[in-house]
Amino acid sequence: MERKLLRILCFVAGILINSFGIAFITKAALGTSPISSLPYVLSQRFTLTLGQFTFIMNTGFIVAQIVLLGREFEKRQILQIGVNIVFSWFIDVSMKILQGFVPEEGAAQLLSLFIGCVILAFGISMEVAPNVLLVPGEGVVKALSKVCQKRFGTVKVVFDTSLISISFVLSFLIFHRLNGLGAGTVISALVVGKMVNICNHLPVIHKISAL
Repeated sequence: MERKLLRILCFVAGILINSFGIAFITKAALGTSPISSLPYVLSQRFTLTLGQFTFIMNTGFIVAQIVLLGREFEKRQILQIGVNIVFSWFIDVSMKILQGFVPEEGAAQLLSLFIGCVILAFGISMEVAPNVLLVPGEGVVKALSKVCQKRFGTVKVVFDTSLISISFVLSFLIFHRLNGLGAGTVISALVVGKMVNICNHLPVIHKISAL
């Protein structure tokens, strides 16, 4: 029971770190992470916050998993709803915490982006290590992978690229220019996965995996 509780606490901590990493990347003002690109573009135009739009998008991902998998959808994965609430809420909390954080142009922005990517990567590793639940973004990719009979990594690349492409089109439709996306979006898409691989070798992640 104690080990199970520790795994859950580590998972929740990973979710919170993940949320903070996304906020940190966003505050670098070079574009947000791929998974947050669509909510961020919409939050720049409408009254709902980044976290609120993230909640709506992730709810759609949960519904998509249920539709795609049908009876094969694991009942425990319905708890992704709770994960979605915590994840989305803490994105907004993190954005408020970092409200006064405005890195200057150039090197400071790139450094902030890099730090944000490291935080996000560590959060992902910590979230995955306890093997408690899937987060909605990963859950829908896993469901698509199973239905399409394609490798998870392949579907993940297509999924992230699709989100960025939709965000790109919406940005131009709404603002008639690129808004909310930038080099940081591309950089985070390219480096976070590699950073996750590095974080997975950290002793603390190994200890969490062994719980």
